[in-house]
Amino acid sequence: MAEQKKMVDDITAMDVDFAKWYTDVIKKAELVDYSSVKGCMIIRPYGYAIWENIQKDLDARFKALGHENVYMPLLIPESLLQREKDHVEGFAPEVAWVTHGGENKLTERLCIRPTSETLFCEHYKDIIHSYRDLPKLYNQWCNVMRWEKTTRPFLRTSEFLWQEGHTMHATEEEAREETLQMLHCYEDFYRDTLAIPAVVGQKTEKEKFAGAQATYTIEPMMHNGVALQGGTSHYFGDGFAKAFDITFTDRDNKLKHPHQTSWGVSTRMIGAIIMTHGDDNGLVLPPKIAPVQVVIVPIAMHKPGVLDKANELLASLRTKYRVKLDDSDNSPGWKFSEYEMKGVPLRLEIGPKDIEKNQCVLVRRDNREKQFVSLDNLDEAIEAALEALHQALYEKAKANLVSKTFTARTHEEFLDIAKNHPGFIRAMWCGCTECEEQLKEETGGVKSRCIPFEEEQVSDVCVCCGKPAKHMVVWGRQY
Repeated sequence: MAEQKKMVDDITAMDVDFAKWYTDVIKKAELVDYSSVKGCMIIRPYGYAIWENIQKDLDARFKALGHENVYMPLLIPESLLQREKDHVEGFAPEVAWVTHGGENKLTERLCIRPTSETLFCEHYKDIIHSYRDLPKLYNQWCNVMRWEKTTRPFLRTSEFLWQEGHTMHATEEEAREETLQMLHCYEDFYRDTLAIPAVVGQKTEKEKFAGAQATYTIEPMMHNGVALQGGTSHYFGDGFAKAFDITFTDRDNKLKHPHQTSWGVSTRMIGAIIMTHGDDNGLVLPPKIAPVQVVIVPIAMHKPGVLDKANELLASLRTKYRVKLDDSDNSPGWKFSEYEMKGVPLRLEIGPKDIEKNQCVLVRRDNREKQFVSLDNLDEAIEAALEALHQALYEKAKANLVSKTFTARTHEEFLDIAKNHPGFIRAMWCGCTECEEQLKEETGGVKSRCIPFEEEQVSDVCVCCGKPAKHMVVWGRQY
């Protein structure tokens, strides 16, 4: 037990210093390491396994909706990036440039992709000619680079992994349907796979993606009341198509510009998992993305038959679950602490007395609830326990979201909540960017998160200027 206590004591309590707690967890759970390149992280095997499970789940969802995976170049010529004015202005401060090839200076700078709209448009111009070529439903899994000033592993790094969907459609209606379909695809994934609830809605004009006509977002809340932009979906209209001269002959034999969307989520989701579900003992991973769903810990494994039974359970369970058997010479207490730190959903203990009774002990990571289970019913018990754990994580996160969401009807209420109550603020807004900027400045960083799809008329006037309100906005601080 001394070994176990020491490992836990090494983690800063989240209510003492949430940022330090986060850093302690990602390091001790062996998710990442720091790189010699500022703002770039080394994703260690355990962290990358979480990403692989996320990728596998999402990739299946995308393909079920008709999308195909492609891969675009890492580098974008400056002249190509400049083709869409609003887009390049939005990314200019974050772009990393390649100026030399070997020892020779390049005649044209190449940027390392911050996103790939321009590359897709260059390609689409070559392959879209007729309405029969539409829609184009493409997605790529890749890395991108944005030269961030302040970084933190998973949450905001200069290089990160993501998927970016880029689609072209014959009509505005089809493109808008795609934009919302993919947003709700993310919403379903967060709920059903990550056990994370979120506020879903449209970004304001000020906060929308560079070059987009409309941006939609999914905004989960972390344990400490801070928002994390969990994923976005953008409708571009035909702006990029016109800039890149992409046209097709429609059914009426007229030349038209297609309508475009893009949508993406990134390794930032791993940060969301950590900060939504974690506790003072480390990670708590949703079962569907956990690299190890069940860890088998033999008790008194030096005694005859214990390891044999543990290996027998491993062989039986691994056909359905991601299972690990820890037969190392570390003490059981050390192992318990280690796998709690790593957020393994279920621990299975098996010892001589259990074998005599044809049973084992299952321990849930979230509440440490112990359950004595007959080996004859083990598969069903594990399935039920994993489902119950997922639901419990979701309900706990939902309760946190609800308890830390406040309503402000006056300017004074807004400022008071922003200062004293971490979380989301529901408040009315007149639609003016000046009011957004004023509230952000007055509160030291509270921004509009989105105009939720489910708006409520909490008052009739803007919380900032007092003029007639147009929308209810969810406001909050963000990572």
